This record gives sequence, C-alpha cells and structure tokens, in this order.
Amino acid sequence: MAAASGDRRTERLLNLVIALLSTRTWLTKEQIRRAVPQYEDCASTEAFDRMFERDKEELRELGVPLVTGSASAWFDDEQGYKVDRDAYALPAVSFTPAELAVLSLAARVWAQASLAGPAARAVTKLRALGVDVDEQSLVGVEPRVRTAEPAFEPLYAAARDRQRVTFTYRRPGDAQPAKRSVQPWQVTSWRGTWYLVGHDLDRGAPRVFRLSRIEGTVRRTGPAGAYDVPDDVDGRAMIAAAQSGRDATPRTARLRLAPRAAGQLRLRAGVPAADADREVVAEVEFTDAGELAATVAAAAPHAVVLDPPDVRDAVVRRLRGVLEAHR
Repeated sequence: MAAASGDRRTERLLNLVIALLSTRTWLTKEQIRRAVPQYEDCASTEAFDRMFERDKEELRELGVPLVTGSASAWFDDEQGYKVDRDAYALPAVSFTPAELAVLSLAARVWAQASLAGPAARAVTKLRALGVDVDEQSLVGVEPRVRTAEPAFEPLYAAARDRQRVTFTYRRPGDAQPAKRSVQPWQVTSWRGTWYLVGHDLDRGAPRVFRLSRIEGTVRRTGPAGAYDVPDDVDGRAMIAAAQSGRDATPRTARLRLAPRAAGQLRLRAGVPAADADREVVAEVEFTDAGELAATVAAAAPHAVVLDPPDVRDAVVRRLRGVLEAHR
C-alpha cells in the first residue's frame, strides 16, 4: 500500500502544478479543489484544507515557486494561488557536443505527456469553470517513460492499479512459452533492461520477469485494488538476486547493420566510426537472447539478425507482438 500511496501523492502534486501553470490568473482554493481530481475525493472541507496545506509546503520544498495574491479585483480577502512562471522557468543554458549527444539519447527514453490522464481532466475542469487555460505553458511538466517493450504500458498500469495480469512468458531454453498469472508489484529498469517484479500466482511466490521475454498481449484481469503490495518490496534487489543466480554462457550473434543507423548495436559490436556510412556485418556477444532481440527489434528495419536462428526468431516474435498490440 505504501508504494501506491506514494504514487497517488506524486500524481496529486503533478496535477496541482499543472492546474496552477495552466492559467495566468489567480486560482482560489475552491477552484483548485474542483480542478484536481484527488482533492474532490476529500471527505470534508477540513480534510481538503489539511491536504492542500501539506501539498503547498511540499511544492515549496521541491523548489516550485508557489505564490499567493488576491483572486478578486473587488475583495482583498479572497486569496488566490499560482506558480511564478519567471521564477519557475529554467535559465538559458548551453551544451557541448558531447552533452548534446547524451541528451539526444536521453530524449529517446523520455517522452512528454503533460496532458495525459488526470492532468487532462484537471485542465478540462478549469476550462469548465471559466478559467482561461494556457496549454503551451504545460509542455514538459510530466515526463513518462516509453520503451520498446509492448508489455511495458499495460504492466505499468496494472502495477499502479494493483490489478492481476496474465501473459505468455518464454524462459531461456524453453521450446514453448508458458502462461503466467501475476500480481504486479513494480516495473523497474535495471542495467538498461526492463523487468516486472510481482507475485506469481502459479508458483505461489515472488518472481522477476524480463519484459523482453513476454510474448503476445498482456491481459489485465479482475478488479483494480485486488491485492496489497508488501511495504518492503525492493525491485532492484530482487532483480539483482535473480541475475546473480544465473550462469549464462556468452554467445555470439551476427548482425547486418544499415549505414548510419543502429548506433547502439554498432557501438556494442565495436564497429569503427569510420564505417558509419556503410552497411556492415558485425558480431555481438550476448548472454540473453530476449534482451538482444529487443535491441534489434527496436532498431528495425536497420538491423537484421543473420545468426543464430533463435535470436532471429525472437526478433520476429517481438515485431509481430508490436503489430498485434497496435491493431
């Protein structure tokens, strides 16, 4: 429950910042309460007041310049709130070519989703209250992680909502995938790879699942809030323990890489920079076929597996899974 409570608090604070940034006018407490979904759920005015006071202090501690002023041209005692945009804006910055390259790679991981979900509803409610909304000011408020894994979004949503999922999973060496039923606890990135940590209902014990080994569609089943997440769950520690227990033998894959593309695979294979403008056949060492297949699939059609067949087949399965998920 602790993790879910923290997620709700973070979402509430983000929605509050979005509401305060979405207008250049002062917002009264009543307007804020009606605009932020979580505030509407408060059982009483007193409960809302306590929550709002805590949130204001937390935003200020986080460096958000929350300011107060008169919300009415006629009554000085009607207090309003907004974010000081000048103080909130980042100063002009410059980057070296190397820093820009790092930022470019980071941009592939992070995608802006300022008006997604509850944030969009908050802005819609403000507009319904007659508040002039400036959506351009919201760009970059709420980052959302995107991955090449089709299973990421449904698993993340299920972990957030505490809802059981089923999927087919292929362990290394398995000829056929097996159906798994899991209560998701966390979706976590470890050493550049995404994992699901949760309670495996078929095994009756906690388990770690690599997202790149999930095949087909992840299905959410049963009601939300159906289980509690243990307070002491440490996803990264569980993943590290699972990895340390494996004795993987390194293997080599042969890949065809298109000119000026598949940069991650070129770097991993040690392809010289002088060969950037031409197609190359490169060798990549790996221990996990699913992880390599995910990387190749993300670079498709600029990367093709020539050998071994199991990695090539894994890439085909992943691309078919992406196609199925977007039909």
